[in-house]
Amino acid sequence: MTESFRRSGDHQNPYQGAQQHASSPVNPEWPPPPAYQPTHQAAAGEAPTTLLTEPVAQPPRSRRRPRGPVALLAAVAIVAAAIGGGTAYGIQELTGNDTAATSSSTSANVVPSSQKGTVSGVAKAVSPSIVEINAQSNAGSSTGSGVIITGDGEIITNNHVVSGASTVKVTTSDGKQYTADVVGTDSSKDLALIKLQNASGLTAATLGNSDGVQVGDEVVAIGSPEGLTGTVTSGIVSALNRDVTVSTDEGQQQQGGGGNGQWPFEFGGQQFNGDTGSSTTTYKALQTDASLNPGNSGGALIDMNGNIIGINSAMYSAAGSGSSDAGSVGLGFAIPINTVKADLAKLRSGSQN
Repeated sequence: MTESFRRSGDHQNPYQGAQQHASSPVNPEWPPPPAYQPTHQAAAGEAPTTLLTEPVAQPPRSRRRPRGPVALLAAVAIVAAAIGGGTAYGIQELTGNDTAATSSSTSANVVPSSQKGTVSGVAKAVSPSIVEINAQSNAGSSTGSGVIITGDGEIITNNHVVSGASTVKVTTSDGKQYTADVVGTDSSKDLALIKLQNASGLTAATLGNSDGVQVGDEVVAIGSPEGLTGTVTSGIVSALNRDVTVSTDEGQQQQGGGGNGQWPFEFGGQQFNGDTGSSTTTYKALQTDASLNPGNSGGALIDMNGNIIGINSAMYSAAGSGSSDAGSVGLGFAIPINTVKADLAKLRSGSQN
């Protein structure tokens, strides 16, 4: 606060002093100044007398809210509480709603914040939800992968992994083995739903929103290529809405589902990994350069928040190549997870087609 000083003998305007006093900060604990009492000018020989006046009523002083550092700190504390980890709780307290708001699947963070955006973080968070599937039929055997979607053992996989199977065995990430029943199949989308027998307490995956996926997004693939359970690879989304054509013939599906077999598919008018046969279906797929190999079919394509955005279904390997140069060349395809979610009711109803 700036103070002014008056030299002795300087003339001071009384009204000016009053104005300066009124503009100065007032401490509510200071006593109010005495009321002004004018004196009567006495005549010659009289003593001066003081005029008695009624005291002027002072308006009640209201307690002013602090507008300095204390108020600023209080405001900052409120904002910080809303932005920090207590956001959902704060919103519930303000709205009185006991039910936490559900956020978009693409923004759900399955991966711990300390490992967000890392392949290792995604692998650690999602691997418990990925299984290896071994199916046996009269046509042969197939090895593939699957994604747990409920704690009691519902698993999504490809139709070509389990179609026509007489027995289905499933191995979870912790090495436990289960027998599974085929609940429903949809060959037109190359999807199947199986259910583990006597299973509980499993870690269900978080299904994302494939409509929000963009070309260039980083992704992680988890599956069991060549029976190597829990194999993790990574890459990016290379393209969207690729028309992929696969076979719906059960015998051919079993032969191409795993082992050294390669699942045949068509893309762009060309056939890859063999002949798809006369009975085929076409679906829109996500293309990725994450390494996929036989046995990855039915496994998960995952975004960097740990959400499942696709079910891996087809991968290209050089036709006619031997074991020395066979393998992924960065052309893999996955069924968008929104297609899976739209088909779940049909699969759960027991549809077999």
